[in-house]
Amino acid sequence: MQNNLKIAFIGGGNMASALIGGLAGRLTDGGNIHVVDPNAESLKKLQAQFGVTTAMQIDAALAKSDVVVLSVKPQQMKEVVQQLRPHVSGQLVLSIAAGIRAVDLSRWLGGHSAIVRTMPNTPALIGKGITGMVAMAGVSGEQREAADAIMRAVGATVWIDDEALIDPVTAVSGSGPAYVFYFIEAMQQAAQEMGLTAEQGNQLAIATFVGASQLAANSSEPVSVLRERVTSKGGTTYAALTSMDGSGVKEAIVKALKAASARGKELGEEFGKD
Repeated sequence: MQNNLKIAFIGGGNMASALIGGLAGRLTDGGNIHVVDPNAESLKKLQAQFGVTTAMQIDAALAKSDVVVLSVKPQQMKEVVQQLRPHVSGQLVLSIAAGIRAVDLSRWLGGHSAIVRTMPNTPALIGKGITGMVAMAGVSGEQREAADAIMRAVGATVWIDDEALIDPVTAVSGSGPAYVFYFIEAMQQAAQEMGLTAEQGNQLAIATFVGASQLAANSSEPVSVLRERVTSKGGTTYAALTSMDGSGVKEAIVKALKAASARGKELGEEFGKD
């Protein structure tokens, strides 16, 4: 990948900042990154930290970019994209917004089809994210490589062929960190109720999640096998998992993820209206 790729970010929030941090000086020079955001303080910080150029509103400078990254809230997307439309011709448009379908972005951009829709997650903030990605038919091979390189700046990437599957991706990995934090909270609460201090519960719960996740990532065996190895019949782990099964924990988690996926589809239909 050439180090002169020109990238424009529409929105300079946390996820955009994480991407810029992974890109500046690696995939491209900081001076090749342009950030548009109405928050002057955010722009000042990004410029000082990464050497990017900035603007508080969309203007003709966007036409010089190779890639335009849409990193605004879903409810703001239609208005922002309509402002962007006069400045987009052959560029790759890369969206990191939940719910907004590529077909709607294309329509708002006057039929532009070089669009990649992505769903990153918050561990991208520490370079440990994973992003689901899908490309429209108008995306060239070179543009696909550029999109992949941009998102790999903050973690791993998974390409899918059907945009409808972005909603399940959102449910599993996009929203997934919240489920992990939720489970950690429960472990911390249980630790305190059983007599451990808050600090001890926090340390034990988080270290357990980190270690178990790394073990799963480094193992060639299914997580079900790893679970079985920790679970001796009649032992403490067996008692815990039997209690969870009796409470329908697994079924509740599956149901919750399906609800998240359905909501993602609803958001696409809601925000995609003209």
